[in-house]
Amino acid sequence: MESDVGVEFADRVTVRFDCEDCGKVTEVTMFAEAEIPLVWECQCGKEAVLREHDRPDPTKPVKPQRTHWDMLLERRSMEELQVLLDERLELLRAGKLRRRSA
Repeated sequence: MESDVGVEFADRVTVRFDCEDCGKVTEVTMFAEAEIPLVWECQCGKEAVLREHDRPDPTKPVKPQRTHWDMLLERRSMEELQVLLDERLELLRAGKLRRRSA
């Protein structure tokens, strides 16, 4: 059985969205560094608007978006990637791998 002992949870924030149509308040817990949307779908199906005091600080520096390629380069060097590519191409050309249909 697994437990939460020794697990370090990510920082979280709770943001509130107010629905003008039905008056409900929707609370959503999000990752602290996530981009918080200005609207959220209420249970009634209408749009709930982010509360003014929960709006993100516009002066906070925005982190550049990382692509899959950026994350891959964090884990592997170009030399390692070239070796993996060569191995896969060799297997493919030898008929030991099948191409996946999209």
